[in-house]
Amino acid sequence: MERKMGHEQTKFSGVKKDLQQILAGVYSPEQLSVLIPNLMKVIEAQPSYEGKKQWVDQSDVMLITYGDSIKEEGKAPLQTLNEFLNDNAKDILSAVHLLPCFPYTSDDGFSVVDYWKINPDLGDWDNVQKLSGDYNLMFDGVINHISQASDWFQGYLKGEEQYRNFFTEANPDRDYSSVTRPRALPLLTTFETAHGTKHIWTTFSEDQIDLNFRCPEVFQKIVELLLFYAEQGASFVRLDAIGFMWKELDTPCIHQPQTHALVQAMRAVIDAVAPHVKLITETNVPHKDNISYFGNGENEAHLVYQFPLPPLTLHTIQTGNSEKIVDWMASLEPCSDKTTFFNFLASHDGIGVRPVEGILSKDQVDHLLNVVQTNGGRVSYKDNGDGTQSPYELNINYFDAVSAIDADDETNLNRFMAAQSILISMAGVPGIYVHSLLGSGNDLEGLEKLGYNRAINREKLVRSEVEADLANPESRRTQVLNRFKKLLTIRKQEEAFTPFASQRVVKSGEQLITFVRGEKVAVVINISNQVVELDTDALLDGISQDLISGEAASGKLSVQPYQVMWLSK
Repeated sequence: MERKMGHEQTKFSGVKKDLQQILAGVYSPEQLSVLIPNLMKVIEAQPSYEGKKQWVDQSDVMLITYGDSIKEEGKAPLQTLNEFLNDNAKDILSAVHLLPCFPYTSDDGFSVVDYWKINPDLGDWDNVQKLSGDYNLMFDGVINHISQASDWFQGYLKGEEQYRNFFTEANPDRDYSSVTRPRALPLLTTFETAHGTKHIWTTFSEDQIDLNFRCPEVFQKIVELLLFYAEQGASFVRLDAIGFMWKELDTPCIHQPQTHALVQAMRAVIDAVAPHVKLITETNVPHKDNISYFGNGENEAHLVYQFPLPPLTLHTIQTGNSEKIVDWMASLEPCSDKTTFFNFLASHDGIGVRPVEGILSKDQVDHLLNVVQTNGGRVSYKDNGDGTQSPYELNINYFDAVSAIDADDETNLNRFMAAQSILISMAGVPGIYVHSLLGSGNDLEGLEKLGYNRAINREKLVRSEVEADLANPESRRTQVLNRFKKLLTIRKQEEAFTPFASQRVVKSGEQLITFVRGEKVAVVINISNQVVELDTDALLDGISQDLISGEAASGKLSVQPYQVMWLSK
């Protein structure tokens, strides 16, 4: 890729001015006098990305996967993943979220040792770039924290001056009860350093050392990293745990104004240098806080995760009652033409509980906990800072989560695909976890072997075994994948499913979810085990056909249990 040469000083004057304004509330004038010129040198050295797709449409569907979720003896897992997807799902997927593929020491990749290297157990940058030739890639920017084993932290421990301020030292005698705690683990970890005993901020674990963004050199390094990922083939960058970036005593230390300013600065750089790259913020928090990362609609994240969707969909299928999810959908404000939601039901993590605070009652959340445990899952808890704990996430494979213990296989397949159709039909970009696409179940063996709750939905699959299942038309994997293919093939052809087409919710009783996309397609999903009568005239004038079944449809219809319809004019 050619690099730009001989830049005129004015070429990036706009982003320079933006950065000065944005970062004035974060760093001192003295710090900015060094940081801004350094950032401009980085920006002006970047390659050109002309001709890259700038935004998303109805053809954008992302797979969420680890680099080694599908393995094959004798091959780099990233090569195997590329080949497997090309053989089995290339027509329906546009993008791949490659979960952290860097050297790491714990948390299945989220304690990164070196941001600039590929874990050799997965392959190399050449494998990544080949994958980017077939799919738009989303890389993980795990920039809230870094591994104990990283050169940065080891340099800090040794007293190396360049890393002196890269991490947050704390006084253990202070009161930290106001700090939001995502896990039931100590906030501070003690380390012996060249400068004596230090208590270091570790939000997620003792092996995940929080970076200190009060240090402008840290922010500069992260900007360099984001642009490096763009050069390596990223079309999306997921900002992991971004809400925890800024530490301010006597506050919750989450969603601080400085955090939003830093995201805005990242967006300004990306828009100026690599406008095809989309930033997506990962903030597993209540909905109002989550969507705050849209900023003013064009100055922060391009996409935000739709975190209430997984627990609300689970509640809906398991109760056979759509009232909560329909009310929530009706309350969603339209996105700007430069932002949209990233919709998902399952991922490498569990099903977050906090995002439905204020939406589901305590009794309804307790019901979800009971369902998950009955269906073989686990519940993870967080520390509330007052000596108590509360549920943080539900750890279970999504197929098993929405299943009914007393139902037959066909019914549970229908329940699962009804849930997935909500994801696929809603405004936004759908993200489908690899174990959902392939109809996997709980990995109880992995859970027992590895000993942590999230392992239940992180099984490593053997390619030959998966492909043997897919060669059997009766297998669950085949039936699930084929149903996804049918829905996603239709979706790609219908402009009504572009992320920016309007979404009008229609309340049609507690057993249905009904909404209209782009005033062209009416989505009908029966989330109950009962036949429901529906008058389509109440949804959209001129309906004549169900795009999914291909059958004529108008007037009054009988919607079968867990049936999904896309009714078109």
